[in-house]
Amino acid sequence: MNAPDRYERFVVPEGTKKVSYERDTKIINAASFTIEREDHTVGNVLRMQLHRDPNVLFAGYKLPHPLQYKIIVRIHTTSQSSPMQAYDQAIKDLDKELDHLKSAFEDEVKKHSSVPREY
Repeated sequence: MNAPDRYERFVVPEGTKKVSYERDTKIINAASFTIEREDHTVGNVLRMQLHRDPNVLFAGYKLPHPLQYKIIVRIHTTSQSSPMQAYDQAIKDLDKELDHLKSAFEDEVKKHSSVPREY
């Protein structure tokens, strides 16, 4: 079969960076981030988080091709912030939000697992 191995969709090849940065030479305060081995899930969550930042003028992502396992995130910011700062802040905010969701989920599981069940 011609299909690529499944692990190629998730494992970053040796010598390849997970995230690479390229400054836009035509637009001030704009850049592209290529994120290897990710898809719409990460792209959309990151885009939405970037939209929450008042210094971000534009944030979008695309998948260049269905058989290329990467996304390209474009960010354009005001002069108050650089695209790298906006990207870093979005990642930190998402990390905090996911930690909060994880602890809330674990608390709910503990609360409901201690209640005896009747069958």
